Amino acid sequence: MRRILGLLAKALPVMLFFFSGAVWTQGYVSRSLNKPVPGGVAVVAIGEFEEAPTAKYGDKQILVMRDSDGIWIAVTGIDLKTSPGQETIHVEAGHKAFSVNFRVEPKRYKEQHIKLKNQRHVDPDPEQLARYEREYKAQIAAYDSYRPDLPSNVMLDRPVEGGRLSSPFGLRRFFNGQERNPHSGLDFAVPHGTPVKAPADGIVTIVDDYFFNGKTIFLDHGQGLVTMYCHLSAAEVQVGQQVKRGQVIGKVGATGRATGPHLHWNVSLNGNRVDPAIFIGAFNP
Repeated sequence: MRRILGLLAKALPVMLFFFSGAVWTQGYVSRSLNKPVPGGVAVVAIGEFEEAPTAKYGDKQILVMRDSDGIWIAVTGIDLKTSPGQETIHVEAGHKAFSVNFRVEPKRYKEQHIKLKNQRHVDPDPEQLARYEREYKAQIAAYDSYRPDLPSNVMLDRPVEGGRLSSPFGLRRFFNGQERNPHSGLDFAVPHGTPVKAPADGIVTIVDDYFFNGKTIFLDHGQGLVTMYCHLSAAEVQVGQQVKRGQVIGKVGATGRATGPHLHWNVSLNGNRVDPAIFIGAFNP
């Protein structure tokens, strides 16, 4: 028995290190943001360390912060195409490296059928398609940006006041009967000219007028948290400008592929578009 206890005592530090990522947390961010479904967010506890660890999900560095209970957590976006099952993040903390698993749960999204007057917004001609490809590459580059600065807040403010949430994230969309990519954001049904405000501090990375998205603004909030605002009637900011939480950045419109005035709002984490409703406490399981 003494020999067994001695072996366990020697093995305990190794066991603790191996399982150091499997820490239970009940911090505010974990309780609020952890919605590990396709198109959702996983909040994974890392442990207690004096200095900030780093973490990767796939080949992307992901947001790492202390939760309200003092535990370091990794906050990662999950691609909408991810199948339910086990996923892994890789952590480095000082001289230690380990992996932590989390589970993606299933979620079913609804369908939406939209009738557009402009058929070119369904079937672009070659010139319009080439324009879209250029615009798409610019947007992907903006989504993939990573600044080490921690976001000022990860529970975000609503970008517009009032109005109902119309088309939710993840809808399978059919334009004039033809299926297209699922809805990658959240729509707010608000009047033309409604002020659009920054939900957190950020840096403006894109101000442009796109074929599908219309007048568009991108904000980089730090550590892979990026937001996009589409179909605007006007932009009130410039590329490279630093904005503060609550600052007006634009006005709601109906530019691009839109059937009426509304704000289309995207939230991206580590390059993955995720459900914005999670960040404003409006997520429906």
